[in-house]
Amino acid sequence: MDQHTLTSTRRSLHGVAEYVLAGPQFARSGDIRLRVTASGISTVAEPSLLIEADALVAPGGRLALSGTIASLASRAGVEARDLRDVYAAGPTIGLDDAIAVDLEAADMMMGAFARGDAAMRLFGSGEEPVLWPEHFDVGIAVDEVNYGVSPGDDRTPEPYAYVGPWTAREGTFWNADFGAYQLMRDLPARDDVLAFFAEGARRAVDDPVAG
Repeated sequence: MDQHTLTSTRRSLHGVAEYVLAGPQFARSGDIRLRVTASGISTVAEPSLLIEADALVAPGGRLALSGTIASLASRAGVEARDLRDVYAAGPTIGLDDAIAVDLEAADMMMGAFARGDAAMRLFGSGEEPVLWPEHFDVGIAVDEVNYGVSPGDDRTPEPYAYVGPWTAREGTFWNADFGAYQLMRDLPARDDVLAFFAEGARRAVDDPVAG
């Protein structure tokens, strides 16, 4: 799949996640957290909204991910809201920009989130994975190490799992400035993601702190 398709899909899904789910939820319930479900991404409080690969499921029914962000919010019965008063970063799509979601790319990203969330629930000893709308990744923290899955970013356009010690480590495992990552296409099952997290945890203990 080409980088443009991945980027435009991720950009659109990120925009819907913040402006249509997390923003209205924060306005009503004071919570910005989102969660991964078996079929997509949902709010954790009111209003009850769910992003699936090609649709937004709202109390009034199932809506195609089409039109602008603002028009989608209106069709869902909520007011689109950014979260710049909560954090500085966020989506690179605007409220009046058109949503462009490729179904194959969206399925890839939702599948990556689902495998990652399932692995974290086994790995994290009761830690609840959170999909944060700021960077649009799902993660947990255990013993001062972050574990998570991203749908991609400007440097790595396709979904990847990551391990990020709060204090940098030295060694060949650590292949990124934030720690270590591995593409989700190389981790096709939940247990593959779990094994990557377990290796990261071991390396975080055994490898020396970067000097």
